[in-house]
Amino acid sequence: MYRCKACGNEIFSSETKFESGTGWPSFYDAIPGAVKLREDRSLGMVRTEILCARCGSHLGHLFEDGPKPTGKRYCINCVSLNLEKLAQK
Repeated sequence: MYRCKACGNEIFSSETKFESGTGWPSFYDAIPGAVKLREDRSLGMVRTEILCARCGSHLGHLFEDGPKPTGKRYCINCVSLNLEKLAQK
C-alpha cells in the first residue's frame, strides 16, 4: 500500500502501479476517496493536480494517457509517498 508521506492516508494499491516509461511512479487508479483533483495552470500549461484528500499535500499530476481499465496515469512525485508492506494472510 502506498500512503501519503505527510499524513499516512492510503492513496494507491501496488496492484494499480505500472511502468509508464516516464521515470515517475505511475498508477492507473487511486483508492476511492483518497485524492482530490484541481486544475493547475502553472508553467504555462493546464494540468490536473493530485492532492491528498486528507491533508491536501501535493502528490503529482493526472494524465489521460494511462492503461486500461481506467485510461488514467496518476504521475506521482516519489517523495510524497511511503510504501507499506501489507501483512500476508
